[in-house]
Amino acid sequence: MSEDLGQNGMHDVVHPLRHNDKGKLLHLADYETVQPDRIVGELRGYWEGLRQGRAIPARADIEPRGIRRALDYAFILERIAPGAARFRLAGRHLIDLMGMEVRGMPICSLLNTSSRGRLSDVLETVFRGPQIAEMRIESPASYGRPQLTGRMLFLPLRSDLGDVTRALGCLVAEGSVGQSPRRFDLIDDEVFPVIPGAKLLEPSASATGFGEPARRWRGAPPASATPSRPERPPAEPAPAAPAAAATPEERRARFRVIGPDNPPPAP
Repeated sequence: MSEDLGQNGMHDVVHPLRHNDKGKLLHLADYETVQPDRIVGELRGYWEGLRQGRAIPARADIEPRGIRRALDYAFILERIAPGAARFRLAGRHLIDLMGMEVRGMPICSLLNTSSRGRLSDVLETVFRGPQIAEMRIESPASYGRPQLTGRMLFLPLRSDLGDVTRALGCLVAEGSVGQSPRRFDLIDDEVFPVIPGAKLLEPSASATGFGEPARRWRGAPPASATPSRPERPPAEPAPAAPAAAATPEERRARFRVIGPDNPPPAP
């Protein structure tokens, strides 16, 4: 402890911090209000700044320090099949939503099964267009899980080979996470051209069922159109039914006595 003369000749007593005093650890993230519009706008502005006259920036141009304010919500995707992509990198916010490390997982795992088809259709236009896509998502409230609303953003990137198979994006959800994992329903989506005024590639519904349409049944063809078939051989006549039992007189009349005076007839 030390003593110093303050104003008006009074003593100001300064007490040093004691080692046994327990301080409270504060997390700034717990007190910072999530602003999806700001995070989405900053990430899109960063992507626009990387273009430098190009239509699509490269994956190698992305630096974490350039998106430090949106880093917890950002991710990088890799296209692995038409309409399918997996996480190459993901921020802390996505890990908290799923309750696990999401790197290597498909992005469709964040959505409920009823919304995955539409996600696949929109995501494919991001790589094929290429173009930008934004989505509004929602996770309904349930036991131990408050309602969440959020936004997703997809920005195309070129890989080291020059093809558009990467995407920079973010997912920002407002509300308490509660019990994880949290999955979302796709509420709305919108696509934007990379170059203003360019033609958009509208998401098309995924094909379902068989590859070829079923042919309509037209009934039996007319007799003239029926192809000729080989005729079947005539059926053999059925064996005759055995005769009714004869009387004793008739049976005796069938017999013939053969002797020297009555030889059998020549065959």
